[in-house]
Amino acid sequence: MKNALNRYVPEGYVPFESASAYKNKERKLIAPKKTSEGYETLGSISDMFDRLQIKDGMTLSFHHHLRNGDFVLNMVCEEIKRRGLKNMKLAPSSVFPGNAILAELIENENVTKLYTDYVNGPVADAICAGKLKELCEMHTHGGRPMAIESGALHIDVAVLGVPAVDKKGNGSGFSGQSACGSLGYAVSDLTYADKVVFVTDNIVDRIDNPQLDGKYVDYVLKVPAIGDPSGIVSGTTKITKDPVGLKIARNAAQLLDEIGLIKDGMSMQTGAGGTSLAVAYYVRNRMLEKGVKGSFASGGITGYFTDMLEEGLLDELYDVQCFDLKAVQSIGRNAAHHAMSGSKYANPFDDNVVDKLDFVILGATEIDLDFNVNVTTDSHGKIMGGSGGHSDTAHGAKVTVITTNLVKSRMPIIKEHVTTVTTPGEDVDVLVTERGIAINPRRTDLLEKLRNSRLPICTIEELLETAYGITGRPEKPAVTDVPVGVVVYRDGTVIDTIYKTK
Repeated sequence: MKNALNRYVPEGYVPFESASAYKNKERKLIAPKKTSEGYETLGSISDMFDRLQIKDGMTLSFHHHLRNGDFVLNMVCEEIKRRGLKNMKLAPSSVFPGNAILAELIENENVTKLYTDYVNGPVADAICAGKLKELCEMHTHGGRPMAIESGALHIDVAVLGVPAVDKKGNGSGFSGQSACGSLGYAVSDLTYADKVVFVTDNIVDRIDNPQLDGKYVDYVLKVPAIGDPSGIVSGTTKITKDPVGLKIARNAAQLLDEIGLIKDGMSMQTGAGGTSLAVAYYVRNRMLEKGVKGSFASGGITGYFTDMLEEGLLDELYDVQCFDLKAVQSIGRNAAHHAMSGSKYANPFDDNVVDKLDFVILGATEIDLDFNVNVTTDSHGKIMGGSGGHSDTAHGAKVTVITTNLVKSRMPIIKEHVTTVTTPGEDVDVLVTERGIAINPRRTDLLEKLRNSRLPICTIEELLETAYGITGRPEKPAVTDVPVGVVVYRDGTVIDTIYKTK
């Protein structure tokens, strides 16, 4: 079976019964769960399993705001293992190397289904080896809340790590020993799961302006620690010092200026990688030179953007998750630094923030001649990430810019066909590399604006030949024809399949 991208998906596989309705934007939401009448206190993770009668085949969900420092998912996995439960379905918004115990549960069929937006480390290896009994569903950060709010992803119990909980059950990520800032990805789970457990290491008398409404909370469990906040910083959150990355960033900023996007009221989003932050740095410099002020930046927020807020270069920040501890500190003190839900961030059928972006700067593991982008697998077909907000922001922003080295680790980033489609090429506008800039031919307006530019504009086909001249033609990935996962686009449709690696 093929989809609109002409990519093969498992025969007869549709993750959501109403996928066609989502595509046509006929939104049908279920009602939020019945609000609780106050919460009960739990004594331990084991007590939680007993009181909630957690049994084989149930679906449990988690958020990832503590990223590689999260303890809560691991606590629950340990209890599943201890009890020998089988056929469990887990829906963590993301999975990191620190969650390695989940790989063991997958191999032993304690866990047989996984819904997530991003996964790397041992769990990704287990999936690629074909050890997960059912297909892994890889969602987007906007598609996940849409699935939950539509009832397509039904959650029996949401187990949510919350850095501060007050006596009314309200929750916040702004304070406490495990403060992680925004808790945006937990909001849909809180509101729609059958039962909700807050796991915390910090009970306080009162939380003003809570992020998570206590009326939806059924149980609260206090533990010594829900995580290590230092694990929030996964990968680089500093501007690159690499001359090649800086060249790419300078050219990207110049391009944005030449097409008229560095202006009063501009809105933007970048990733937390070194080159993406360097683009923001050069954009900031041009804003200062031109005397312009932006309206907002959004997404996963870093300290770099909190500095721009405090410098008066941005009116507001809309934060779905904090990428570093500086952002965690900012969100608790700056009134213009707003926490937002995953649905408000990127749900395609909500009044979301990504649809208001002027531009977004994104990375790529691979990009092909049709401008399809892969950030889900490497060039060997091994899972090493996932969309997160990549395809959400690419679709919503007026201009989507991919910044990347032309060659990495002796592999060309441009391919004739990407190994896995994460973001469709129709949502990608510009590719900026150190050896040239390619504009998607669909964007004739951008080509016209750049007609007299001194930037190294070329075709993506020319960039491909340049890359092949450096690396030679790469071998095809060593994958089987056995599907192990599907890439689910933000509207609920499957756009590609991930296969077992050899």
